[in-house]
Amino acid sequence: MKITEQIKQPILSEMELFETKFYDSMTSKVALLNRITYFIVNRKGKQMRPMFVFLTAKMISGGTVNERTYRGASVIELIHTATLVHDDVVDDSNRRRGFFSINALWKNKIAVLVGDYLLSKGLLLSIDNGDFDLLKIISVAVREMSEGELLQIEKARRLDITEDVYYDIIRQKTATLIAACCALGAKSVSEDAEQVEKMRKFGELIGMAFQIKDDLFDYTDEAIGKPTGIDIKEQKMTLPLIHVLNHCTSQEKKWLINSVKNHNKDRKRVKEVIAFVKSNNGLLYAEEKMVEFQEEALHLLDTFPPSEYKDALTLMVNYVIERKK
Repeated sequence: MKITEQIKQPILSEMELFETKFYDSMTSKVALLNRITYFIVNRKGKQMRPMFVFLTAKMISGGTVNERTYRGASVIELIHTATLVHDDVVDDSNRRRGFFSINALWKNKIAVLVGDYLLSKGLLLSIDNGDFDLLKIISVAVREMSEGELLQIEKARRLDITEDVYYDIIRQKTATLIAACCALGAKSVSEDAEQVEKMRKFGELIGMAFQIKDDLFDYTDEAIGKPTGIDIKEQKMTLPLIHVLNHCTSQEKKWLINSVKNHNKDRKRVKEVIAFVKSNNGLLYAEEKMVEFQEEALHLLDTFPPSEYKDALTLMVNYVIERKK
């Protein structure tokens, strides 16, 4: 059994029912919209976000979920999908998870409108049911994701960002959404603010580890989702590169920045940058940091009593670190 299937095991019935509820939450009187939302639903990824919501809720409640849990999972998936649709327009990307993106099939204007539609559906699903506490968690996440993206754009131009700024960027860009999923799951079944905050922190730590793992993929030759060196070609500042930039001679730093800025399309030069980062312990350092976040997340889980949901979340943390793509 694949590890993702193993993680899903304790929430199989919830995930099945969620899919139906999620699809229902998208429906519209406009045939074109329904065609597009059908396309979206049938190209779902690993569904890690709803899995975090249900596993957290069941671990905290001792095995039960309620309608609020389903609505929370649907809202986060609606709003996350809206941000992905808009991202593909912004990035002028024609592919999403190996399939054509919505903007590639239906043009930018329609893609932006579909993103707006999904966003409003998510907001209304919460408002119509009085889930203002859940809506607040999600709204904060969306605000932080936007700030994180803009912070990255602002800082990337200079290529001399510190490790702290890098953590700020990934905390907002990547970790905040997983943090929201775990906080949502907890909040849907419990009024204990301490537990909700603990699970929010747990999700944030996993998100940080997840992003560093993504950074490391840029330096490996294994068959993964993105070709080696793509972050360097896009002038993205990743942890291995930041660490090496902050610990090499000024001459080497000059060469590195010049390579990333002005020679990022030169395959030979990109390979040299990758080799330099590897030989200067950039990968080793990033791996150590990733494991620190992983261990901190597992330590938070230790405070909960044993259950199959806790075991599945532990598996999830380890999967984030060990995944091959």
